[in-house]
Amino acid sequence: MDALSLRNRNDRLRTLLSFFRPDDNVLIVIDPDPDALGSAWALKRILWRRVASTVIAIIRPVKRWNNISMIRLLRIPLTPLENVPVGSFSKFVLVDGQPHHNPVFGSFRFDVVIDHHPLPPEKPASDNDTFYDVRPQYGATSTILTEYLKTAKITPSRSLATALLYGIKTDTRNFERHTREEDIRCFLYLYPKVNHSVLSKIEISDLAVEDLVFFERALKSKIISDQKILVYLGEVPSSDILVIVSEFFLKIHNISWSIAAGKVQDRLIVVARSDGYRKNAGKTLQRCFGSMGPAGGHASMARAEVPLEALRTRLHRKRLTRTCIESFLKKNLL
Repeated sequence: MDALSLRNRNDRLRTLLSFFRPDDNVLIVIDPDPDALGSAWALKRILWRRVASTVIAIIRPVKRWNNISMIRLLRIPLTPLENVPVGSFSKFVLVDGQPHHNPVFGSFRFDVVIDHHPLPPEKPASDNDTFYDVRPQYGATSTILTEYLKTAKITPSRSLATALLYGIKTDTRNFERHTREEDIRCFLYLYPKVNHSVLSKIEISDLAVEDLVFFERALKSKIISDQKILVYLGEVPSSDILVIVSEFFLKIHNISWSIAAGKVQDRLIVVARSDGYRKNAGKTLQRCFGSMGPAGGHASMARAEVPLEALRTRLHRKRLTRTCIESFLKKNLL
């Protein structure tokens, strides 16, 4: 079921709720960034008293300091997926993502998918057994869930409103990228309900002292070419530092395309940020890496996850040296 075929918001809400029964135990699966956290929490609130239980499961540890502060200060209820008895749940929901985005997502058969990232051409937008509400034109999934709350006549708590507004702010980069009127309307609706002192604490909790070594590494290894900047950081503890570094370099005058890459466990993660005018980040990463692993995103923000084994096969190398990976990235992205 494609929610976009239902033009009336009340019909969309009614159809969404029809996928759940009072005796359902619902598992919401997310990759925990601010937009996913706020959206999942909002859906949990919508399902309150409509199902037997709802658990939000995260597929990876939260390591970025903003997100750690967000979860702690707002008291967002989360459970690591590895600690969840998946077999005890009757319904599965994916929020702020799609099954092809991550191998963990792909291992589930989801009943509901709510997202704002583009659907790749080869993926079907909907089927009869799954409720799809995928709106690539929206700047944040938090906007979609805020609309559902409003339609359901549910006033979010201060904490939930703060989470949703922060999700909208982060995914639209404070309305500097991929924003439409609905994002602004939901922002204005949430703004009076937000705990602004808590929001300020979340927003300033960006870096730890130990993260500075990656900035030093990035400054030394950066490659600049025709308003583009590329940095390969080698092994990094998580992809969060790649996001921070790529967004930092995009602030430089005359830089319109910023890419940060690094090895996280057995994968090469590539994070791209652009001004959204000269190049489409999502299409570029999909073209360069889509045959090897999950890749894509929006015009101004995108991500690719390439298994190192697939990269070895592509490059016909048994060992991936730093020079080898940098050359591959430079050839394909600059």
